[in-house]
Amino acid sequence: MKADLEYEARNAQGNLVNIDMYDPEHKHAQSPMDLLLSALGGCASVDAVLMMKKKRRDIVDFFLEVEGTRNDGVPAFYTDIELKFILVSPNATEEEFAKVVALSVEKYCSVASSLKSTITFKSEVRKPE
Repeated sequence: MKADLEYEARNAQGNLVNIDMYDPEHKHAQSPMDLLLSALGGCASVDAVLMMKKKRRDIVDFFLEVEGTRNDGVPAFYTDIELKFILVSPNATEEEFAKVVALSVEKYCSVASSLKSTITFKSEVRKPE
């Protein structure tokens, strides 16, 4: 914890992600819910791009737009998430890209599969040394 509304997460390799819960006008990092959309988009994007390259398609550009609709109450979880994959390629077809995107999201993306998982938790209090 850096402050009441600021946190950082570090993975096993030491990579750092800053997180904050400030209002938009004071925001300098993603919120946990922003990070969830970013993780989903990043995971699905990697698989989609790699599959298109495996098909020997030229990729001039690729980007993804992710939008989530949240529950009005508490908790404000995502009720719906929409991913829009955009590929700029001179030799790819709509049909093959649609199939690759479906495979990426529905079969290969670990984050998408994790959103369907059972979540368990534990708690622990440690005394200062």
